[in-house]
Formats: sequence, C-alpha cells, structure tokens
Amino acid sequence: MEYSAVNTIWVLVGAALVFFMQAGFAMVETGFTRAKNAGNIIMKNLMDFSIGTPIFWLIGFGLMFGNTGNGGIIGTIGGIASESNYGNAMCPDGVPFWAFLIFQTVFCATAATIVSGAMAERTKFISYCIYSLMISLVVYPVSGHWIWGGGWLAQMGFHDFAGSTAVHMVGGVAAFIGASILGPRIGKYHKDGRARAIPGHSLTLGALGVFVLWFCWFGFNGASTVSMEGDALVSAGKIFITTNLAAAVATLTVMLITWIRYKKPDVSMTLNGSLAGLVAITAGCDTVSPTSAAIIGILSGFVVVFGIEFVDKVLKIDDPVGAVGVHGMNGALGTICVGLFSDGAGTEWKGLFTGGDAHLLGIQALGVISVIAWVTVTMIIVFQVIKHTIGLRVTEEEEVLGLDSTEHNLANAYSDFMSSPERSVFLGSMADDLTPVNTAPVSTDEAVPVAYKTSVPANGETPKISKVTILCRQSKFDDLKTALNTIGVSGITVTQVLGCGIQKGAAKMYRGAEIDVVLLPKVKVEVIVSAVPVTAVVDAAKKALYTGNIGDGKIFVYDVENVIKVRTGEEGFAALQGEN
Repeated sequence: MEYSAVNTIWVLVGAALVFFMQAGFAMVETGFTRAKNAGNIIMKNLMDFSIGTPIFWLIGFGLMFGNTGNGGIIGTIGGIASESNYGNAMCPDGVPFWAFLIFQTVFCATAATIVSGAMAERTKFISYCIYSLMISLVVYPVSGHWIWGGGWLAQMGFHDFAGSTAVHMVGGVAAFIGASILGPRIGKYHKDGRARAIPGHSLTLGALGVFVLWFCWFGFNGASTVSMEGDALVSAGKIFITTNLAAAVATLTVMLITWIRYKKPDVSMTLNGSLAGLVAITAGCDTVSPTSAAIIGILSGFVVVFGIEFVDKVLKIDDPVGAVGVHGMNGALGTICVGLFSDGAGTEWKGLFTGGDAHLLGIQALGVISVIAWVTVTMIIVFQVIKHTIGLRVTEEEEVLGLDSTEHNLANAYSDFMSSPERSVFLGSMADDLTPVNTAPVSTDEAVPVAYKTSVPANGETPKISKVTILCRQSKFDDLKTALNTIGVSGITVTQVLGCGIQKGAAKMYRGAEIDVVLLPKVKVEVIVSAVPVTAVVDAAKKALYTGNIGDGKIFVYDVENVIKVRTGEEGFAALQGEN
C-alpha cells in the first residue's frame, strides 16, 4: 500500500481532536453536577478511555472490522488488532493501519463516556467501570460493524457519516437504559411526582466543556473524510460549514425557546442546544447543504428542549446532564434527516425533500430502530446483571455525602478553594418530602428518650429565651427537622458549613499521603426557643442524630438577651409567638 502523508496527518490530527473531546465531556458533566461528585466524574471520564483503549485493541476492533461470514451481523476476531492479523483492506486510501486504529479507538471511547453524565452522582464506581468495559467490548463494536464495518446496514446503503447513530445514539440509548434502571437521585422528585431542579455547581465549567466539544467536533466530523486529497478537500470545507452552522442555529433556537417558555433565556439548556445541533448534523454533515444544516439545527433545538423535559417530567428519569435528549434523541433525528435532506453526495439516493423518494428515509429509519433495539437489549442485560450481583447504586448515605468522599476517599475536589460545600441537602419546606437518609444506627435504646411537649409560660412569668445550635451530618438533617417539628419547633435557620472536631475529620488520602486536617461538610441548625423547653430540643436532637459513631455532631446552648420582631416591633417572648 502506498501511504499518503497528508491523509495520514489529517487522520492523526482528527484522532487527537476526538480524544480531546474526553476533556469536554468531563467539564460538561462536572459542571452540570454537584461539587461533592466532581472528582468521581473526572475519574469516570478518565477510565472510559483507559478501559476502552485496550479492550478495543484486544477484541472490539475485530468485532467491528473483522471479515464477516455471517451476513454482516458481526465481525470475526482475528487476534489483537494489527496489520498482520487484519490486513489493511478496511483502511482508507493512503492511511496506515495504526493511524486508522487510533482514529477508531477514540470514537469508541466517545460512545462510552456519554453514559457517564446520565448516571452521575449515584452510581458505584466499580459498576461504572464494568458497564463501560461492556460498551467498548461488545455493544459499540457490533452495531459499529453494521454501519462502518461493512455489515448489513452498510450493504443496504445506510449513511451515518461521522456517528450520529454509531456513536451518539448508542451512548444516548445506553444512558437512557442505565438511568431508568438506576433510579433518580435523592430529592429529584417530590412525593407528588413533580420534578425538582438540582443545579450543577459550575456553569462556567459546563460552558468550557461545550466550547471544547464544539472545537473538537471539527475533527470528529471533518476528519471523518479520512482524506485531504482531491474531492475530499471540498468535502472537508463543506463539513466544517454544515457542522458549525447546525450548532449555531440550534443554540439560537434553544435560547429563543427557553426565553419564551421560561421568561428568561436558560443558560444550561442553551449549552445543551449547542451540543444537540452538533450531534444532529454528524450523520449528514457531508451530504446536506448549508440550508439543510440550518434546518436540522432548528429541529434539534426543539427536540433537545422538549426531549429533556419529556424525560425529566413525564418519564421521571433523572438525567443530570441531558445526555438522553442531546445524544439519544438528536442522534436519531440527525440520522433520519439524512433521508430527508441528502443531496446525493456520499449516498446512493437523494433525500425525500431534496428530489428523491422515501427509499433512503426508510433505510435510515430501519437503521435507527435496529440500533436502538440492539443497545436496549444488551444494556438491559448488562445493567440488570450488575444490579443483582455487585450492585449498581451507592447507598443513600454515600449519595448524600458525595461520591468523592465515599468512593474515592477524597476530602474535596476543590480543597482550599471552595469556602463552603455545595448544596447537597434541601432546606426549609423543600425538604419536607425528601426520603430520610439514615446513618447505620446503634440501638436507639441508648439514646435519651423524648418526653417533653410544648409548654406555655404561666401568667406573670418572664419566659426564658434560649438559642440552640446543632451541628450534624448532612444525611441526618431531615431526621432532625422532623424531630424538631414533632415537639413544636418550626422556625429554624440552616447553614451549610465546613468543620471538624478533635478527631480532625475522617482520615482522607491524597496521592497516598494522609491529610492532616479534613474539613467535613456539616449542617448547622439554629433555633430560638422559649415556649418549648430547651431540654426538649436537646433530647429530640440527640435522639434524631444518635448513631454511636464519631461525627454524630454537637449541640450548643446559649442564653438570648432579647428578640425583636422587625415587622411589628414586638420584643421578647411576644416576638416569638406564632413561630415556636
């Protein structure tokens, strides 16, 4: 084979850009989730690529590109991926085997990382590693063989230029199955089923990730020409234009939709809109006109907004980053749009709206349905096996404390930077319908019993006013609030704090060394009481918080000289009437 320097360099540059998409996904997922899970998100994105690379090299490449003798259903594993084992018949003109291998490897890793965001903040790390391995081992390579490896869909004329279906829809469908089996995060839904927003901790990181992905998408789509000679030069320029145009129009579309629906333009949804346009144009970026690309961008904007709302509010599936709407739904949309808008470049037929008939549209629809069925069946099996063996989800206490601490023994992903932990419990009335999260208790018989009720001062007495400050675990806040409400204390002030006792916090490690002092996230609850005896508050708090373990918390009691109600000017006991 005579190699082409320009083609090889183009493929390798494209591979580097697609690899850098891992950084973009990591930033998007980290920014759209809470700070207590930032380290876990980064670790999972790192492991996607690190697990997928050797697995694809050992087995996945053969399943995807090995010669097939079974009607194009699955490739034949001929050994470890090498030119001697597989030849170079599948390689593009002038591109060496090793350049082609790394180019395909980075695409495989992209499919696996999409699942991470939809299952963020409540998945066991070991379970994540296992299902990530299975995606790179079997799920992606088999459907990839149908599309890019000479399989049955390719033989029918199915067109997916850079992977709306082969990469993004595969990841999006796997994300949907995983998130539905895993269940929503604690506090995501009210008891009546209404969805509650759980904001990510950094829109800045999320936006950085989107810009990184947008930049890298020029390699994802553009380098899929695998050539920069002859007609490919013209095609590459067109691909850059259609890719950029679809993303920009989708972004504008989502901004306008959210401005109308939510009264203000929504930042996070608009960022999702940029990615939706990129996903939707990926299948047909080489075969649609700029005008068609703009139309696809508009369609993808509507699909991502209403798709994410449908998944979140109707299906009640918790997808923290919108991966199902962005990658799953828009991957399918973009593939179908090839059958509507193809101008005949790279396809055997034109699209339904560009001078052709419904033949190509039918093939595209068949491909979408077939891949959805394949990924659905295989990932249900994978997730159910994991769920019923080692378990798929962390415990409630681990989820509330954060996966950085419980899964990686990491004190804080933002050590010495963040002044307070991110909001991991819901305060005030929002907490009323949260499922209580209990630390494994020692027998509650050892706790002090509560036998006090609200008492009203006798006539002529000057009631004493006291302040009780309680420091407790985040996971115990709901139990404490319920206990205080039971004895008549309804007015509370709650603050998120960092601190440690004489134990200097639970031991945490960084690069193998123990951290001397760990400031742990705690909840500080302050109540002012008069009609309710202080002893009743103390006893109720002790009973609610007691587990017998280090870190149960502390209670401080202070005398209060006076209380003034600003609205009425009332002072002392009168200022507290109707509040406690």
